[in-house]
Amino acid sequence: MVNITHKSSTLRQAIAMGILKVSKQETIDAIVNRKVPKGDVFEFSRAAGLLACKKTYEVIPDCHPLPVEYTSITHEIDGLNIIIRVEVHTIYKTGVEVEAMHGVSVTALTMYDMLKPIDDSIEISSIKLEKKKGGKSDIKYAYPDTVKVAVITCSDSVSKGLNVDKSGNVIEEKLNKHKLSVSHRQAIADEFDVIQETARQLIADGYQLILFTGGTGLSPRDVTPDALKPLIEREVPGIMEVARDYGQQRTPYAMLSRGIAGFVGETLLITLPGSPRGAEESMDALFPYILHIFRVREGVRHD
Repeated sequence: MVNITHKSSTLRQAIAMGILKVSKQETIDAIVNRKVPKGDVFEFSRAAGLLACKKTYEVIPDCHPLPVEYTSITHEIDGLNIIIRVEVHTIYKTGVEVEAMHGVSVTALTMYDMLKPIDDSIEISSIKLEKKKGGKSDIKYAYPDTVKVAVITCSDSVSKGLNVDKSGNVIEEKLNKHKLSVSHRQAIADEFDVIQETARQLIADGYQLILFTGGTGLSPRDVTPDALKPLIEREVPGIMEVARDYGQQRTPYAMLSRGIAGFVGETLLITLPGSPRGAEESMDALFPYILHIFRVREGVRHD
C-alpha cells in the first residue's frame, strides 16, 4: 500500500452514484409495493451497501483500512431507472472515494440478485464519483507568487561550513512542492544577538514568512525561541500545537520542542526543529494549511 504515515487526518467526504435499469414497470411496482419474493429490495441492498463501504479495504488490495464514520445510501426511481447514491465521511489521512463507489456497486449487485427472478434484463451502469471533498487538494493556496519567504538555519557548525545544511534543504524542498520559492537562504550562528539581528533585517526587507530551523531544544545553547519571542507581537500558539502533536505521534521526544510562532507586523516567524527529520515532520504538519493565514491577514487589511 501507499505510505500515508506523513499525512494529517482531515475530514474526507465522497459521493458516488450508479444506475440500475429494469426492463418493465412491473418490476418497479414490485419493488415499491414490497412484493419481490426475496424481500424488501431497498432495505436489503442498503444494508449490503453499508457493509461494503466498511469492508472495502478487504477486497480492494491497495485500499487502506479506515474509520467509516458516516454513510448514507439512497434510491431514487426515475422511470425504469433506479439511481443509487452513496455518501461516505471519515476523518482520516486518505479519502473515501473507492469506499463510496464500492458501496454503490454492492448495493446495485444486491438489487440485481434480488430482482433477477422477476426480471432477466436488468442493467447496471454509470457507476462514478460525483463529488469528493477533503485533503490537500481542497486547500486554496494563499498567493504563492507574492509570499516572500526566507529560510534561516541556526547552527554554529553549518554556518562555519563544517556540516551540510540538511534541514534547510528539506524545508526548501517542501516549500517548492507547495509552489513557494525561497528568496533568501542563510546559515547563522546559534547566538541570541545574531538571530535577533537576522530576523529584524529580514522583517525590514519585507519578508512575509521566515522559517528558522534549529535551536528549539532544551540545551542551554538552544536559544532560537528565546531570541525571537521578544520580537513577536502576536503569537499564534496553534501552529506549534499542531506541529508538536503531529511529531508526538511519530516520536516521544516531540514534546520537548520549545518552538514558537507568531507575527511581527505582517511577517510570520516560525521556528522548526534542527534535525532533518524533525524539520520534515513539522513541514508536513503545517503545509499547505498554514498558507491560509495569509488569506486571513489579507482579508483583515482590506476590510
